[in-house]
Amino acid sequence: MTDFQQKIILVTGASTGVGEGIARELLKRGAKVAITGRNPEHLQKAINEWDPTGDSVLAIEADVRKLSDCERMVSTVSDKFGALHGLVNNAGITGPHGVKIEDYDFEAWQDVMDTDVTGTFLGMKFGIPAIIKSGGGAVVNLSACNGVTGIAGIAPYTAAKHAVLGLTRAAALEYAEQGVRINAVGPGYVATPNILALPQDVQAMMAESHPMKRMATREEVAKMVAFLLSDDSRFCTGGFYPVDGGYTAQ
Repeated sequence: MTDFQQKIILVTGASTGVGEGIARELLKRGAKVAITGRNPEHLQKAINEWDPTGDSVLAIEADVRKLSDCERMVSTVSDKFGALHGLVNNAGITGPHGVKIEDYDFEAWQDVMDTDVTGTFLGMKFGIPAIIKSGGGAVVNLSACNGVTGIAGIAPYTAAKHAVLGLTRAAALEYAEQGVRINAVGPGYVATPNILALPQDVQAMMAESHPMKRMATREEVAKMVAFLLSDDSRFCTGGFYPVDGGYTAQ
């Protein structure tokens, strides 16, 4: 197992869902982890469960859609821990399902793009300089299997995850010589608590869409993220790494 002792990693949208799984995996491997989210109760619950002393976990209430919040979250991490070695841009929303473009609410479109795309852009805008100042490191952006495929009924989410992959590739080229590696992970459906609360027939449909006939676990996504943050992937940048049970191979 990769050792993240003395490493400081920021994970956005990490008080619940996939982000929570990523943060837990990094903590287990010895990292000091800063997590962000919009819900202070979820953040406090995470602190209470993971690290009541606050020595290894820093919770920051922040909205990744806002430039000032993203600047503040990075500076808060640097002030608390003195460095930043890794960034995981995980915060994202799916938006409404089963809606054609002509019927899609513009404000809902804007919310998906602001959260998924602008949030990733702002995370890198402020996070990458902090990583360079700390001697280099890695960024992992959460795209999705939708980032390389087209799916009807969720056009904004599909467009957003394509954009995340484009940002990843451009940034990887911009910072390759400055010691910052930037990659994207593309999960399929992940068995988060919210997904597992859906009706059984919906869960079955999600599982069936993967050739392996099941959903990913949060731990499986987290282990891929940990690999890409680690020195084990030191010659990997600008890549897209599916964790989708073969979905994108179809």
